[in-house]
Amino acid sequence: MAKHLLKLMDLTGEEINSLLNLADQLKYEQKHGIPHHRLEGKTLGMIFQKSSTRTRVSFEVGMYQLGGQALFLSSRDLQIGRGEPVQDTARVLSRFLDGIMIRTFAQQEVEDLARFGSIPVINGLTDFCHPCQVLADLMTIREHKGALGSLKMCYIGDGNNMANSLIVGGLKTGMAVSVATPKAYQPDPSVLEFAKAYPSFTLTEDIYEAARDADVLLTDVWASMGQEDEAQARRAVFEGYQINEELMKVAKKDAMVQHCLPAHRGEEITEETFEKHADEIFDEAENRLHAQKAVLVQLMG
Repeated sequence: MAKHLLKLMDLTGEEINSLLNLADQLKYEQKHGIPHHRLEGKTLGMIFQKSSTRTRVSFEVGMYQLGGQALFLSSRDLQIGRGEPVQDTARVLSRFLDGIMIRTFAQQEVEDLARFGSIPVINGLTDFCHPCQVLADLMTIREHKGALGSLKMCYIGDGNNMANSLIVGGLKTGMAVSVATPKAYQPDPSVLEFAKAYPSFTLTEDIYEAARDADVLLTDVWASMGQEDEAQARRAVFEGYQINEELMKVAKKDAMVQHCLPAHRGEEITEETFEKHADEIFDEAENRLHAQKAVLVQLMG
């Protein structure tokens, strides 16, 4: 396993499955009250340049359950938010902490933290990718559907950080992956280049083509954090890129739905479809905790 979790492209399919197996084990131990203080005495620094609900709570609770401690480090409180170079921040924090989780805008900032620091770095989200969320997604799909390799995953919406990570994570674990996005909002070119090697990958503008015979459908908001000023224009572009009951008819009868949350009901997903699949969606949200604990144990244990 790599020393860091910067993006899923850095991991093999076997490494991803190994993390999912560890996540399953840690979830079992937590549900059955079995102590698993595998990070006793360890401290995780959590740098937030983007706000968060699930990322902050799940990492903080996860470190507590593993016997360690998490420190919330807002960019407003750190010198990195006032111009200190990332390489200096990385070297200083490496003297104090056992690991860093960062939620920020630029992927390069995460890569630089790992390059200049001497402790594990975990990408809690960048504009390029969201590896922790997609590990939780894969964990949830596997719980509900069994082995991933026989399944078709369909993503509808913006070719954003979620799309990028779902394509990589899905293909690396043997899934067929179809993505429907507007032409001007396709996933990152480096991800599409990676996906070219997989005949089981489909990119289209047609949501019905993408969703046909899918085992799981996923979506995300049309305007992500930092794109609020584009929200109105994006609504016009993405109209129709919605998971709804009409679209579900072309997927498998027992198809499940996932959403990384927060959801804008009535935009990327209807209220009706969201509520029909709410149990699956909130299983997915809970599994952020267990999947991230697996990452923490793997990297810091």
